[in-house]
Amino acid sequence: EDSLLRIGAAAKRTDGQLHPTSAGLLMFGYEYEILREYPHYFLDYREQLDNTVRWADRVISSSGDWSGNLYDFYFRIYNKLTQDIKVPVAIEGDTRIDDTPVHVALREALVNCLVNAVYYGPRGVVIIKYQDHFEFSNPGGFRIAIEDAKGGGVSDPRNALLIKMFNL
Repeated sequence: EDSLLRIGAAAKRTDGQLHPTSAGLLMFGYEYEILREYPHYFLDYREQLDNTVRWADRVISSSGDWSGNLYDFYFRIYNKLTQDIKVPVAIEGDTRIDDTPVHVALREALVNCLVNAVYYGPRGVVIIKYQDHFEFSNPGGFRIAIEDAKGGGVSDPRNALLIKMFNL
């Protein structure tokens, strides 16, 4: 309970009981529970690697065979996004470095897509892996100027508690 309180996933309400926060519900809840608060909640990952097959792989939050929350989605999808990324042999001291700039960029894109979504919005998060590129989309508009986003260093997070949880 103390850990959930500290990371913002739970809070004590006026009844003295511990309840999940909105961020805690999204991060650790089950899809059917999340839908009570966010009726349009939907996470969708697709692999469209060629034109002969509609999807080579697909993971959706409503499948019922996993939790459907952000935490589990992140780890399922990050592994799928990076499974084909080449990792050159790089040694720093006596440690092998398995993190390339592409891995860092994909992690950042995935987290940004999830933490900046408007979960009350009319459509869900959609991530598509193509043979030669990736697409990340979520409901909600940009909160900063496009020029500032391209330049980097400017942030206006939509769901600060989700960012905190992903950072941890």
